[in-house]
Amino acid sequence: MRVGVLTLSDRAAVGEREDLSGPAVRQRVEQEGWQVVRTRVLPDNQPEIEATLTEWADSGELDLILTTGGTGMAPRDRTPEATLAVADRIAPGLAEAMRAASLHVTPHAMLSRSVAAMRGQVLIVNLPGSPKGAIENLSVILPALSHAVRLLRDDTDSDSGHHPPRKSVKA
Repeated sequence: MRVGVLTLSDRAAVGEREDLSGPAVRQRVEQEGWQVVRTRVLPDNQPEIEATLTEWADSGELDLILTTGGTGMAPRDRTPEATLAVADRIAPGLAEAMRAASLHVTPHAMLSRSVAAMRGQVLIVNLPGSPKGAIENLSVILPALSHAVRLLRDDTDSDSGHHPPRKSVKA
């Protein structure tokens, strides 16, 4: 799987704070044996986020884009809006699963506005901005991501895991 990791943080973008979330996500993804092809840190600027998501998704170099940051309720948190602005379709189950699992950790999970969506054959998933939250949320959806990407790529074998093997019926 070819992955892009995009960190959204005003302070990290100008060097006021070290980006800890992006490297944490990268490390977790690489533990899965996936290749991180692109990384970038941007400020919470919706047009710039949209342009980067579009460029990355349309490049043909990525299967999955993971964003970290910009998913809260602060006025400058615009990652979900940028994601939806460039998306062809949404994948609500991924964000719902992350929020549901996170509610077992913190009641603040219900404040997350993370979304998951598709642009062409690329899946885009918004993760929280804290390293702990990003990794917890990523861990929830990891078991489904490879299958999701195979479906997006219209892999003919992608449906093979949907149903248990059928027992033969003897006449």
